Amino acid sequence: MADFREATYSVEGGYEIMVREAGSGPAIVFLHGSGPGASGVSNFRANIDAFISAGYRVVLPDLVGYGASSKPEGIDYTLTLFTDTVYDALRQHGIERATLVGNSLGGGIAIQMTADHPEMVANLVLMAPGCIEDLDVYFAMPGIANMRSSFGSPDFGPADQRRLIESLVHDPVHVTDELVAERYAVARTQSKDVIGRMRTHDVRQHLPGLTMPILLFWGRNEKFMPLSGIDTFFENCPDVRCMIFSGVGHWVQVERASEFNRYAIEFLDEHR
Repeated sequence: MADFREATYSVEGGYEIMVREAGSGPAIVFLHGSGPGASGVSNFRANIDAFISAGYRVVLPDLVGYGASSKPEGIDYTLTLFTDTVYDALRQHGIERATLVGNSLGGGIAIQMTADHPEMVANLVLMAPGCIEDLDVYFAMPGIANMRSSFGSPDFGPADQRRLIESLVHDPVHVTDELVAERYAVARTQSKDVIGRMRTHDVRQHLPGLTMPILLFWGRNEKFMPLSGIDTFFENCPDVRCMIFSGVGHWVQVERASEFNRYAIEFLDEHR
């Protein structure tokens, strides 16, 4: 994998946000999802080199509560908190305009950031994006229900970490010992509040205003984000296309990495 340039930025609230980057060219900001142990590099390890080789500047922030960023306790983790802190860090990092690539929670953040700062966003690539349903709908999904109960346990351990990662994919062959160890090392440092006090709001009202090209990916065997979200985008967004993969769970960018990389890069090259 490419060597990263790293910087940590102090943002409003006294938090610190880690940003890693590699490559050069038009900026692509990869926004990772939630879950114990999540980070920018962990979620997009299978994609980074392909986008760099295609001539893009890959930017990987760790959201507040995740990775190497601040992990505050005793707070609600709201969509506004995630969006405002990562936007502040990206501006300090010199990002004025970029494509946003968002998976799950990262997709919701990408939509909210586009609504708040439309001048910044050139295109959107979203993989099973969240925040387009009420929280009760998400909490009833088997993957999220399992994640909340498992990570909330005081006895959360490596075996629990493995089971949670396996729920993100359809084929457990993608869950390596190295991935489990990497994410568990982060999970051990995370506040339980990052999952237990997640308070994201519904961003459906913003979808009609997303006039830039949108490329959407969804796994048919999704356990976290209802497939009804696909129709929500088609019914509300003026310029959207979607690819649906059978035999794939929540992590299209992992389970079908080569196809995701190829299709996303072709889309971005077309809309430079």
